[in-house]
Amino acid sequence: MVDKKEKITSSYNNSCCFEPFISPNPITSFNPVQRYPKIDKTAFVSQFSSVIGDVTINNNVYVAPNVSIRADEGTPFYIGANTNIQDGVILHGLLNRRISVGSKRYSIFIGNQVSVAHGALVHGPCFIGDKVFVGFNAIVYNAIVGKGSFISYNAVVTNGVRIPPNRFIPPGANIDSQEKANALSRVPEDSREFAREVQRVNQEFPASYHLLFGENRCSCGISYD
Repeated sequence: MVDKKEKITSSYNNSCCFEPFISPNPITSFNPVQRYPKIDKTAFVSQFSSVIGDVTINNNVYVAPNVSIRADEGTPFYIGANTNIQDGVILHGLLNRRISVGSKRYSIFIGNQVSVAHGALVHGPCFIGDKVFVGFNAIVYNAIVGKGSFISYNAVVTNGVRIPPNRFIPPGANIDSQEKANALSRVPEDSREFAREVQRVNQEFPASYHLLFGENRCSCGISYD
């Protein structure tokens, strides 16, 4: 059993009903050991969001309201530094389907300075490299996305494809074969600048929200001990 003091590395307290729901995974036949989220104290998880199971959230990550990060089937998840997970995003993974990163295996691995925009679905097994932009309502499932790529709104990346670094997936595209992935053009400068601006804005949110709510306040503004 995990020591109670080590259960959740975060700045949250579950005494307020408007706080994020942060908990271990339930015990099941396929995940018989409870694992608790590890959330860096500089990260911010907004109200009404869920973080469940073996999830690592690194420094200065911003998780917006109404996000579901659910490592109760596929597991573990990793979210790198300065990444933002925007409103309505879902992270989930298939059982026993993982991607190798170094010496470890992950259901979902999201690198540093990634933006996952409103309403996107990231479903493991998948790897999203550093500085990737995942657009509004996009789907990434069973894929490897190279560093600096830009996935436009309503696009789908799936079927085991590997997106080379710095590639542009057009709006509504369905990239479901390696042939399609290899034919993608490089990210145009206007899209690259858009991704940089989204990063700039969202990297200010964790510290600003912590300041707004205070060290001993939950995300609804109610104080606790």
